[in-house]
Amino acid sequence: MTDYLVFRLYGALSSWGDVAVGEVRPSADRPSRSAILGLVAAALGIRRDEEGRHVVLGNSLGIGVLVTSVGKPLADYHTVQVPPSGSSKRPRRYATRREELAGRHRSELRTILSRREYRMDSLADVAAWMRVPDSPFPLGCIANALDRPTFVPYLGRKSCPLALPMQPQVVSASSLVRAFAAARLDSPGGVTPQAASGRRMLYWEDGCEPGVPAERTEFRRDSPVSRRRWQFEVRREHHATLEEGR
Repeated sequence: MTDYLVFRLYGALSSWGDVAVGEVRPSADRPSRSAILGLVAAALGIRRDEEGRHVVLGNSLGIGVLVTSVGKPLADYHTVQVPPSGSSKRPRRYATRREELAGRHRSELRTILSRREYRMDSLADVAAWMRVPDSPFPLGCIANALDRPTFVPYLGRKSCPLALPMQPQVVSASSLVRAFAAARLDSPGGVTPQAASGRRMLYWEDGCEPGVPAERTEFRRDSPVSRRRWQFEVRREHHATLEEGR
């Protein structure tokens, strides 16, 4: 038996960052590993500049996702003000967005175009397990933090707040599928995601017993290496379809 931390992610809007090139900022149809780790880190009170703690957290957790609704796609066209980036040897860094726009380089602001993608009414459950036995972030500690987060959690972007409580709970199960089945996750107010169907998609990475055979395996660049340098490495993600009632 393995202990799993299971919690729910639902919102009117979400945006799960994918590989971005140029002005287009796409969204995947399911939560990325980096987004989930970022949400957990925010709940634990890990600041963005605490790179060592982010690395420890990432090394500690394995992640599986059960998607009930991928949501409907939405694209939003933006014009964004940005300050000069500085030279390659002396890049300029800003602690906050306010500092970017109100600093001494305000007169040098320029405008860039950005097309950002979102998902409407997506619903996904997350199951996390411990990869190492002596992590400073045990599952029970993370569950308490998700119930009472230090920083405000959001679904990929700050404009995408949670619409339901995450309802974190630790369950013991022989497989990932059984862990999701054992969790008791309510949907207050009779929320029914618009894009929900009878089938659900299960995604998992190496290191767990899924409980079902993989139908396919993809490589996804969403495992954070350095928050400061925005570096990600590729991982294997396995997929399987679960029929209704399973």
